Amino acid sequence: MNARRSRGGGPKARRSRGGGGMFGLAVATVRARPVSFAGSFAALCLGVAILTMSALILLAGDAGVPGRYAGAPVLVRSAQGSGPDGVFLERAPWSARQTRELTRDLSAVPGVRRAVPDRSFYAQAVVDGEPVGRQRKGDRLGHGWSSAALGPYRLTAGRAPQQPGEVALDRDLGARPGERITLLTAAGPARFTVSGTVDGPGYYLTDERAAALSGGVRVIGLLTEEGADPGAVAAAARSAVQESGQVLAGAARGELAPARDAKTRWIGGQVVTAMAVLSGFATVFVVASTFAFGVAGGRRELGLLRTVGATGRQLRRLLYGQALAVGAAGAGAGALLGAALAPALGAVLTDAGFLPPGFAVHRRPWVLAAAFAAGLAVALTAVWSASRRAARTGPLEALREAASDDRPMTRARALTGIAFTSLGCAAAAATAFADPTDMTGLALVTAVGLITGVTLLVPAVVPPLVRAVTRPLTRRGGALGMLVREGTLAAVRRTASTTAPVLATVGFAVLITGNTQTSVHSYADRDTASVRARAAVVARDGTPGLPDAAARSVPGTGPLATTVYAGAARTPWEAAGVEPSRFTEVHPRLRTVSGSLARLDGPGTVAVTRSALASLRGRTAVEVAFEDGRTEKLRIVAVLADGTAPAPYTALLPRDTVRSHDPTALTDVVYRTGPAASPAALRRLGAEEVGVAVYAGRADAEEDRLVEVFTLLLVGMSAGCTGLAVANTLLMATADRLRDLRLLRLSGATTRQVLGTVAAETAFVVALGSVLGALTALPSLLGIRAGLSGSLGVPVRLVVPLAPVAGAVAGCLVLALAASVLPARAALAKGTGLG
Repeated sequence: MNARRSRGGGPKARRSRGGGGMFGLAVATVRARPVSFAGSFAALCLGVAILTMSALILLAGDAGVPGRYAGAPVLVRSAQGSGPDGVFLERAPWSARQTRELTRDLSAVPGVRRAVPDRSFYAQAVVDGEPVGRQRKGDRLGHGWSSAALGPYRLTAGRAPQQPGEVALDRDLGARPGERITLLTAAGPARFTVSGTVDGPGYYLTDERAAALSGGVRVIGLLTEEGADPGAVAAAARSAVQESGQVLAGAARGELAPARDAKTRWIGGQVVTAMAVLSGFATVFVVASTFAFGVAGGRRELGLLRTVGATGRQLRRLLYGQALAVGAAGAGAGALLGAALAPALGAVLTDAGFLPPGFAVHRRPWVLAAAFAAGLAVALTAVWSASRRAARTGPLEALREAASDDRPMTRARALTGIAFTSLGCAAAAATAFADPTDMTGLALVTAVGLITGVTLLVPAVVPPLVRAVTRPLTRRGGALGMLVREGTLAAVRRTASTTAPVLATVGFAVLITGNTQTSVHSYADRDTASVRARAAVVARDGTPGLPDAAARSVPGTGPLATTVYAGAARTPWEAAGVEPSRFTEVHPRLRTVSGSLARLDGPGTVAVTRSALASLRGRTAVEVAFEDGRTEKLRIVAVLADGTAPAPYTALLPRDTVRSHDPTALTDVVYRTGPAASPAALRRLGAEEVGVAVYAGRADAEEDRLVEVFTLLLVGMSAGCTGLAVANTLLMATADRLRDLRLLRLSGATTRQVLGTVAAETAFVVALGSVLGALTALPSLLGIRAGLSGSLGVPVRLVVPLAPVAGAVAGCLVLALAASVLPARAALAKGTGLG
């Protein structure tokens, strides 16, 4: 007995050798049939590469310390209030008294040579009648001269400003000391004498003049003594400021990047997250369809293995071994490819505006390891269904020669398809009643649910569709229509497998482009319909807003944009200063739930939206902090219906109230209701006149550009991933039907006729998948249109750009024909399988 155990190794040893043998067989199968697994390898490689790049970009640190703070080893910023996720506004500033007290306390910290409050305001030079700085946003900021030391920026000529009418500015502007120059500020144009030039961007006035032009202070920079330890200074500063501020030192100073950079990073995060999610879905889709098709086409091989004694568990091990071999190779290559391409993708996203300037990617080994593990998990998950089907293969499968599918739609597949389709339809219905912020997520759930569900149900849909579409062809006579019809019906599973990736490609293309373009056009339509004016006067390109001088020169009204900080939490609200009577004339859709805008007539009053009032829990007054740091308790005199106030304002205040608290506020747009102003005069003030509809289309031009680039990235990425499935599935299908081609040749068909049949079947499959893909995306788009119509209160057009959708269909057709006709032609030329 012991001898037999030693020689045979016992049951455990035999099972171990069986598992190892199955893995060796799996590796040998992959090597022997590289074409069958090429698509899975490519999809995994691409999917893991996208996942790796996305993770490295999402986990990258800040772009670095802003240049104008690089000379201060320690910085203290206001800790008062921050917005919710997706809202990017500056924190509430300190009041003048708080600023004086903090500056005094921080100056007394050991190791601090000087504490410098940073005062900033809008300023822009006017040269030859045109505001400069269109390419350099730093040119739009003015500061007190003390802030130059935080840069650190130094004089290159002349001296520091000493009089209220003097300015030191960037030497790159070409001005010389002693020259006169015009600066645009929030109040309007003002003349200054250039006292000197510096080696950095910005305009520097005396500290007293800067204090008059700026609001409150949000940052105090600490210039340390020589040899002082920044860490010790930061620790002592924390004790000094306590709860009044946040102390930043070293790399943490990068958190002081402008709010617009934080918003850009957030948008970029949404882009790469969407790329990762879609690539993950497409990767699972491709690998699952490849292995499912392989199991369907290899029934006889699996039946032979069962005939020689292989168990269902061993067949499952075989499939998992194949997935492990392909997954290890694809995931490893993808992780390395993603690490190599991540900096390039970061540069592309930075150039496109999705990431702030100076963004850098840092390679982290653990991210590569995690992406590799995720690739293996995806491969093993995708093969689960195929392995179950393989385990059910019986020994008699090896003896069956029938070419038709006896049961292409199993009960489990039908139930799963119905469940996913129901999920997609439910998400589409929910989109019609959802908040605009939730529509994108619901649209993605709708797409994934419907595409997955319809793909699973395709075998049940194919036969009636094929009979209906090909009936006219068969009535006309000829062999081509009959061959296409009967070949498609005889191999329903093959037709469904080749239709599925086309369905996914076109479905995603229609959904992504239709979703983004419908949303963009809906907001422009709403803004146009909600205004009654002759024209709109707006800031010219390169100018962030209209100064008071420009706003006063136009007969009409416009909002004076500012930010207020509400409640004890100092939650930032975007607010506007308005003249109520004129404002309601221009915005006829503005509705009040309670109160009246006519009562918005003096200090201490405010009108808020209904959603803002809900956050105040029904209070009749709210304490707000303004841009100068001062705090007032305001009486709520009107509550505005959500969606009727001009976006993005949460609160309306008397215009004089805003100007008294925010010297830096600019007017976004003035809607002209009277005679037109002189174009030359507007140009000198950095303004121009356009039509109301034109302004509505241009108001979010930058975001629209980002949306367009975002759309192209997602469409290209999803089409690339599913395009691999199209090519790979057709390639496998062509290799699987070489025996059918032999029968056609033996029946007397010419090579041209055989290739014509292959091309016709391929074109039919692409057309079928394209139609199903478009129909699959339609419920999601209808839900989005209904939801936007309800939330915006205006009719919304369903917009689906034809160019990208046509490009996706054409790409699928070209890939499919290349993957089917070319291999068939090569096989016929060599006589493969025809002898």
